[in-house]
Amino acid sequence: MEEASFPVVGVVIAVVSSFINGSTFVLQKKGILRARKSGRTYLADCVWWCGTLAMIVGQIGNFLAYNAAPAVVVTPLGALGVLFGAILASWMLQEHLNLIGKLGCTLCCCGSVVLIIHSPKSENVTSRAELEERLMDPVFLVYILMVVLLLIILIGWLVPAHGRSNIMVYVGICSLLGSFTVPSSKGLGLAAQEAFSGTSTPDNRALYLFLLLLGILIVSILIQFTFINKALESFSSNMFEAVYYVTFTSCVILASAVLFREWTALGTVDCLGILCGFITISVGVALLRISQEATLAWSQTKAKEE
Repeated sequence: MEEASFPVVGVVIAVVSSFINGSTFVLQKKGILRARKSGRTYLADCVWWCGTLAMIVGQIGNFLAYNAAPAVVVTPLGALGVLFGAILASWMLQEHLNLIGKLGCTLCCCGSVVLIIHSPKSENVTSRAELEERLMDPVFLVYILMVVLLLIILIGWLVPAHGRSNIMVYVGICSLLGSFTVPSSKGLGLAAQEAFSGTSTPDNRALYLFLLLLGILIVSILIQFTFINKALESFSSNMFEAVYYVTFTSCVILASAVLFREWTALGTVDCLGILCGFITISVGVALLRISQEATLAWSQTKAKEE
């Protein structure tokens, strides 16, 4: 049996995209703060638009990376973006995490990497027919239905009530949408091969699937984009990026596992590894939350003294 070669191109694209994505939240937050200071909308701020452009380029890079390398290789490299974003935020926004916050951020990244290493490895889907079969699986359809219901509850009820006070509301919305964006990105590459193969009799079914996945991807990204900016208006970019990366990664792994029916292949060691990863992530998120509350309490005390 011939050994599969390491996807160097996909990894390089993923690393570059991670650094670009790491700068997006910082630049957008900087633009929001500049706009708030000048009393105008952030839509008129050039720094915010630089962050938006970086997000678009980063998403294109992610799309290319997911089609050039397995998701289990691409996704953990996003931790580089979290660390780069933290460094950039300390320089551009003076958002310095305290010791508890730094420890929480480190635990989040380490837990995510452990989770990905022990997560079930997806079998390659090499044709549009295979992809359609997986997408129409009843278990996957039930999972997608549950995700849609959760999104309706989050957007319709929890955002107005708790959006500005609880970071997990916005994080939950953006992360759950990962259940659509990553499978759509992977599926677009397969559908495009058959839809635009250049044959005299184009495959209309493949073309319809391509357009459907493209529409889902665009809508998902636009909704994520909207709520990411809402989150940055209320929370620090450091805090949001770390928690968002962790939750997004978990949702992507879960969606991929359901779509490719991978849980049956898990062994005892992998189950324990996943459990340890989730515990580490939970502790990291809790520490970040404690850090945020401590910083907020300190700011309020300082404001009262002044």
